[in-house]
Amino acid sequence: MTSSDASLLRHFLAALAYRTQKALRDAPADFGLFRAGEQVRMPKDLVAHMTSVLGFARTFFIRGSYRPAPLPTLDAEVARFHAMLEDLGKHLERGSPLLGGMTPERLLQGPFADAMTHAGQLAMLRRLAGSPVAPEDFSRADVTAERLGTDQAPPLSPDAVWPEAPRGWTPGRKE
Repeated sequence: MTSSDASLLRHFLAALAYRTQKALRDAPADFGLFRAGEQVRMPKDLVAHMTSVLGFARTFFIRGSYRPAPLPTLDAEVARFHAMLEDLGKHLERGSPLLGGMTPERLLQGPFADAMTHAGQLAMLRRLAGSPVAPEDFSRADVTAERLGTDQAPPLSPDAVWPEAPRGWTPGRKE
C-alpha cells in the first residue's frame, strides 16, 4: 500500500468518526434502544455492527477473526467503535501491510464503505426517533486523520435553511 493510499484511508476513517459523532451528538438518552421497526437494528446494535465490520477490516492487518460480544449500552459500543477506528488508523499510519490479498481499494469499497453507510443510518434513525440532526456541508467539516475518537469538532458550516427543523431551531445554531 502506498503512503498516499494509507493517508486517504485514514482520512476516510476520520470522516467516518466525524459523521458518526454528528449522528450521535446530543441524542436523547434512550436513543441507543430506539426501535424503528421489527428487523431494524437499534442504534446500539448498529454501532456494534459498525465495529464488527471494521474489526473484519482489521483482520487484513493482523490475521484472525473478530466477533465481539454485544456491550450493554450505546456509550460502551461507541467507545469500542472509536477504539477500533484508532487501531485501524495506527495500522495505516505505520504502514502495516495488507494480508490475504486485500487491497486498499477493496478495503474502501467493502468494510469502510459499509461502515459509512451505517453512519448515515444512525442519522436517519435520529430523524425517525424525533430528534433529527441538522444538515451541514461536510466538505467544510474539520475532519483530520489525527482525530478518530469521540472528541470530534463541531460543525463549521451548518445549513442556514432547514425546512424540516424541529420547532425552536434557529439558523446558524451549533448542534
